Amino acid sequence: MAGQALEASGSRLVVDGTRLVFDTEVENDEFPDEIVNEDIARFRAVLADNRDVTELELNSSGGSVYAGQELAWIVMDYGLNTRVVGECTSACVDVFLAGARRRMALGAKIGFHRRFWSPEAVASYYEERRADFGWDSPFDYGSWIYDDTQEEVFEHLTFMIDRGVAPAFAVKTMRPDSSDVWYPNRLQLMASGVLREAAD
Repeated sequence: MAGQALEASGSRLVVDGTRLVFDTEVENDEFPDEIVNEDIARFRAVLADNRDVTELELNSSGGSVYAGQELAWIVMDYGLNTRVVGECTSACVDVFLAGARRRMALGAKIGFHRRFWSPEAVASYYEERRADFGWDSPFDYGSWIYDDTQEEVFEHLTFMIDRGVAPAFAVKTMRPDSSDVWYPNRLQLMASGVLREAAD
């Protein structure tokens, strides 16, 4: 089975009965300690080979926004429940919110902050895509970033609200900057709809 093979290699993606454990914090020479695009294909393969999985257990400090969104789509498509053990912050939260039933172990925490794009990544994206988009200068690129960022924020807030999160709470998650993390307590997470015992 795929899950057994991954477990034998000390992977951060392991099948344990009806649980799929995704722990990006486990020491692993193959991947960095964050959610990466390579996780998408691995998730699909493991779930295809382990149809008895009903819950995704998460421990991750986040990573790629794109990968988090894709994993969230897979979680919703399979109708999985989600549970946080340890910590789930940044892009991990999208994956968690995709769950039908959403729980958090005692002592665990869920954290929110604004998304971040490093200056190096911004420069690299400009150089790689300027011809495709027709950017004649960094100012054209800056204008595109301004518009694209607003669209991304709108889509992210819409996703949270569609997943049952209270709109006021969803907006509040945008306040902490990328260098800070807001960890609401369990009661706040329950009241806001982040944690829920059953699907709507």
